[in-house]
Amino acid sequence: MRCGGHCCVDAHPPVSRSCCERLTAAGVSSDLFEEVGYKRLKARENGVCILSKNGKCVIHAIKPETCRAGPFTFDVKGEVIEIYLKLPGICPLVTLLKNTPEAYQLQYDLAVKSIANLVRNLTQEEIDAVCRIDEPETEKVSEVPRRNCAVS
Repeated sequence: MRCGGHCCVDAHPPVSRSCCERLTAAGVSSDLFEEVGYKRLKARENGVCILSKNGKCVIHAIKPETCRAGPFTFDVKGEVIEIYLKLPGICPLVTLLKNTPEAYQLQYDLAVKSIANLVRNLTQEEIDAVCRIDEPETEKVSEVPRRNCAVS
């Protein structure tokens, strides 16, 4: 909780339809969403962070899948979801996770579950658009089968 949310400042977390419905039901204005090949939350408007109040995330308790997964992120290659971990220079939480195996495993498991849920609830076109986002300061930590994540 003391990380300062540096990676969140310019984040535009993708949201699945079910997550969008959950956020709007909780009072998040539909004006805070934008479509860029996939639905995402806006981070800034006129240079002001619209997802924070007093430096704290206003949707922390109901955050989207990729926010729950952090500092893990992903890419989809065919039938595989590649799981990446941000580098410590980007996210100070990484050092804590690497030094605490139990915490790492708990967050990793939550990340895989959250990412699989997001992938399951996006179309292939949306997944392709999300995966075009460049995240160079990460390291690949695993691959998980995509099976059972496809939209039915």
